[in-house]
Amino acid sequence: MRADLNARPMRLYRASRRDLFERLDQPALRPLPAEAFVYSAWKVGARVSIDYHIELHGHYYSVPYALIHEHVDARLTAATVEIFHRGQRVAAHRRSFVRGQHTTDPATCRRPPAPPRVDAFAPHRLGAPHRPQTAALVEAILADRPIPSRLSLVPRHLAARQGLRSERLEAASTRAVAVGARSYRHVDSMLKHGLDRLPRPEVSPPLTLTPVHDHVRGRAYYQ
Repeated sequence: MRADLNARPMRLYRASRRDLFERLDQPALRPLPAEAFVYSAWKVGARVSIDYHIELHGHYYSVPYALIHEHVDARLTAATVEIFHRGQRVAAHRRSFVRGQHTTDPATCRRPPAPPRVDAFAPHRLGAPHRPQTAALVEAILADRPIPSRLSLVPRHLAARQGLRSERLEAASTRAVAVGARSYRHVDSMLKHGLDRLPRPEVSPPLTLTPVHDHVRGRAYYQ
């Protein structure tokens, strides 16, 4: 808007727009915030799993080990995740949008002196001697993660399903190991769809190079 228009007196108010602004509005103005407003969303009552992580939009974030089985609240922004227990912040992480992965802060998760995998997560407990492939699956899951994951409880959860026989669990674990599956959902899906009853998938033979022929120029031709 032009400066001369703001300075022009208005007949009704007997003052210009600038005069009214300086007299009424300007004294009530406050300084702008030092930081821009950050939108956040809350998830209230998230339960801490046995692996001392909580799930937020498909990703898992660590909390102090002492809060296992407790309920916490999480504040999520576009860049950060803050976790609170009874109003006190107990953990903070950079937000990740990768589903199925873990964000773990060793400085705040405070692992117990004896790692749980030695006892509750031990493959020899979850996979009995007559289920070597089940034990191998647990070993593979634990090797992929720096901490005992809820996914390493696959045999315990599946064995508790009504009517599930150990032979089916061993067959599903064998198939999971063969195809490189590292998820409870994979094994559970195999059992639901009866894939454990199918023959074990064969491993593809390694790719071999084409025999040398006169019409094959080879890579030295392009040097």
